[in-house]
Amino acid sequence: MDAVTAAKDRIDKALGSLERKILDLKARAAGVSGADDDLFAPLPTSADAAARIAELEAAAADAAGALGRAADAVREALAEAEERV
Repeated sequence: MDAVTAAKDRIDKALGSLERKILDLKARAAGVSGADDDLFAPLPTSADAAARIAELEAAAADAAGALGRAADAVREALAEAEERV
């Protein structure tokens, strides 16, 4: 497997992980009455809503880190490919 394919696989894995986390959080939010996906809605005041926001922020941070590592891997693979030419 070449480096570009390996980097693509890492990106696909990171995106799949992010998608699963988002779907899980949406499924849990659906169980909460009045759940809303409106990003511009007023900030909730309940402890449950605050926990949901914290989970979303943590998932976003995890996804950003995974995608950042995948982007670094793609850059490395492209640099190696350029060196071979």
